[in-house]
Amino acid sequence: MAASVVLQLTILHIVGNSPFAKCRIQDPYHILHKYFQPGDIIFGAICSQSLILSSPKDFIQKPPQTLSEEPVIVTKNYQHILALVFAVKELNKNLKLLPNVTLGFNIYDIYSNAELTYHATMKLLSTRNIFIPNYKCDIQDNLISVIGALHSETSHQIANVLSIFKIPQLLYCSTSWRTLQTEFLSSYQMVPDDILQYLGIIQLLIHFKWIWIGFIADDNDKVEMFLQHMLPLFSQKGICLAFVETCYSSFSFDEDDENRDVMKKAISIYNRVMSSTANALVFYGEADSIINLRWVLFLPEVDDTIQKPKGRIWILTAQMELKSFVHQRHWDIQVLHGALSFAIHSNEVQGFKEFLQGRNPSTTTEDGFIRDFWEQAFGCVFPSSALDDVVGDICTGGESLENLPGPFFEMSMTGHSYSIYNAVYAVAHALHALLSSRSKYITMAEEEKRKLQNIVPWQIHHFLKQVSFNNTAGDVVSFDQNRVLIGGFDIVNWVTFPNQSFARVKVGKMDPETPIPEQEFTVNEDAIVWHSWFNQVQPLSLCNDHCHSGYSKKKKEGQLSCCYDCILCPENKISNERDMPDCFQCQEDHYPNEDRNACIPKHIHFLSYEEPLGIILAIGALTCSLITALVLGIFMKHHDTPIVKANNRELTYTLLISLLLCFLCALIFIGQPQRVTCLFRQTAFGIIFSVAVSCLLSKTVTVVLAFMATKPGSRMRKWVGKRLSTSLVLSCSLIQTGLCVVWWETSPPFPHTDAHSMNDEILLECNEGSTIMFYCVLGYMGFLALTCFSLAFFARKLPDTFNEARFITFSMLVFCSVWLSFVPTYLSTKGKYIVAVEIFSILASSSGLLGCIFLPKCYIIVMKPQLNNREQLRGKKP
Repeated sequence: MAASVVLQLTILHIVGNSPFAKCRIQDPYHILHKYFQPGDIIFGAICSQSLILSSPKDFIQKPPQTLSEEPVIVTKNYQHILALVFAVKELNKNLKLLPNVTLGFNIYDIYSNAELTYHATMKLLSTRNIFIPNYKCDIQDNLISVIGALHSETSHQIANVLSIFKIPQLLYCSTSWRTLQTEFLSSYQMVPDDILQYLGIIQLLIHFKWIWIGFIADDNDKVEMFLQHMLPLFSQKGICLAFVETCYSSFSFDEDDENRDVMKKAISIYNRVMSSTANALVFYGEADSIINLRWVLFLPEVDDTIQKPKGRIWILTAQMELKSFVHQRHWDIQVLHGALSFAIHSNEVQGFKEFLQGRNPSTTTEDGFIRDFWEQAFGCVFPSSALDDVVGDICTGGESLENLPGPFFEMSMTGHSYSIYNAVYAVAHALHALLSSRSKYITMAEEEKRKLQNIVPWQIHHFLKQVSFNNTAGDVVSFDQNRVLIGGFDIVNWVTFPNQSFARVKVGKMDPETPIPEQEFTVNEDAIVWHSWFNQVQPLSLCNDHCHSGYSKKKKEGQLSCCYDCILCPENKISNERDMPDCFQCQEDHYPNEDRNACIPKHIHFLSYEEPLGIILAIGALTCSLITALVLGIFMKHHDTPIVKANNRELTYTLLISLLLCFLCALIFIGQPQRVTCLFRQTAFGIIFSVAVSCLLSKTVTVVLAFMATKPGSRMRKWVGKRLSTSLVLSCSLIQTGLCVVWWETSPPFPHTDAHSMNDEILLECNEGSTIMFYCVLGYMGFLALTCFSLAFFARKLPDTFNEARFITFSMLVFCSVWLSFVPTYLSTKGKYIVAVEIFSILASSSGLLGCIFLPKCYIIVMKPQLNNREQLRGKKP
């Protein structure tokens, strides 16, 4: 189609400069809706106030001269026309910008029709009322630029024509700009790049954690274009598409075959939207696409079998405005309540609302749009002289635009109108710069006005690319190197009301020009009004419910990454946030709580003097020490008595002192392990116990040798005496001391923190260093005990009134029983309880030695002193 038009225009270009050009070419169409205001400079404009709901035509047949169908008025688009008229009116009053230059405009409606779009564009290139494109008659409208259009497809069609003549085209719609800027070098986009809007949608979804969304577009080309840009970004950010649908560009409830198929498709889209688990739905389309979406959402009103609508979060792209056809006047708009829309940034322009309030059909007779707009917007009819009877209310012209619902007309300037307003000012600033470059002082005398006739549109490009100014609302208007407006998007919350009115509330922005990167995307969540379905709670849009803390996500086989199961964290791991991909371990000094969603500091675990167990063991050790000291005092007081002198008095004192030290040695095991205590407690215990057992062994050997020496001719007499006892105690003790020294030199004990043995506690303990040396010390002490037990057992029946071997046997039996029980208990216990077991073994074994050996002697010394004599010891009665 484009190639055909170019060929036609080329022919017209040749004809237009030939002598035959004065032959007027018949205008194939009579465009009903147009608006012309004369001026020295003319702004051309293509608008889309009306629609023809019919199938597209081709150029095979000769088109009719009149419209084949009655157009449907989109009343809300009338503000776009008024924005241009208002901007031109302001500029004509401006004494600084283009002084003494009268600006005019020529506006055509193209009814969203390709044929009429090309036709209207060529009419802009022709002298008014003479359809000869590119031919200059004596009276020439000095076209400087064309503003339009509202739809991307229409903008491409206009660009096909204007690019031939290099006439600036200022677009106020979002379009596939990357293609447009390379094909057509005369186009300027008055809205920011769509890529910025794509990034904004991603940021919005991530901000609210809507990762399971539906996507609807108004045609397949937009689906492909959107997904081509967005799918890689969705994948990077973990966002999944629950469904992708294409919404037809027109619907009807008529009962013909074609409409039945359309209805089936519409019902399919509706069911998909309402049955999906995705609450967030992105709708991508053109300025009037919202009307098509409302057709789909209106289906439950005409078909009772369809389920009632549910609340959804509609995320709409910047081109869309909430608007209605006339026959949609009473359709409910509550289904769109709470929608979030990216909107072309706009500000209130001073004087625009007053300009609208003064607009009525009686004062603007040259406006070819206002009568049809007025009739359909207010539902009335103007009296016609051709008709005797008028059906419906009569339009008085005194109706107020302020009384119209928002879907039909708004008194505040919309984003599209703001773009048109800025487009007019951008061209005016560029034209002013062009004229200023030609003459330092511009005087607009009659002869100077001829200079304007010599201005051709392509000359303005150089200045238009560099234009930068502050508009009357205070916003900066300028283009980047790609001829795209530098700016951002507003995030708008649609708040609808039952009376068909609605409010656009700015709740955020997407502004790449902000100096603070963190403020490039901002959303005020408190200002957002959600759909009543969600009870004013921020809605979720997930494939399944969140995995709460304490759980991690597990991907479902065969489904998208947004769909997952929630599994409980293992015992030693936690997750402290929602939807965590995996659980993690706590730090060494922390442990998971029962819900596995937090780490709790571990308790420091050691046997202290402040806890009951430590206090009991400490009291036990001190009590036993006092008893031992008391026994030692008794023996020292009665040191000259026969029972004390028997069996080597020095060995008895040494044994009592070593037992006293054994009891006190238990105190070293209580308290927080330190380097000194760890180094000495096992070695001190081993050496002191070895001294005690060596003393018992020496006593046993002494008893055995004493009885063997009483036999006639025995050679054992020379071994009986203190020298043997002392040598035996020293040698046995020195061997244990040597083992301890080797232990210290090779791998001594040291304080150790164990954070892994117990989940909820950190064990402060003494690491024994060399386990082999520890068991060597313990084994040597056991060897001495077993040797002593064996000798005492064989000597227990030797004839004597007071034979110590019998008591030593019992004491060593207790000693060995305690320490044989200690080993398995020691190996199966952890933490402070292993220390308590060892202390208990020390106290029990020491108490066994003290009680079995010295309790009978103390009884005789204290309670039966009459038995404490030599005759009794020798077995003779007094």
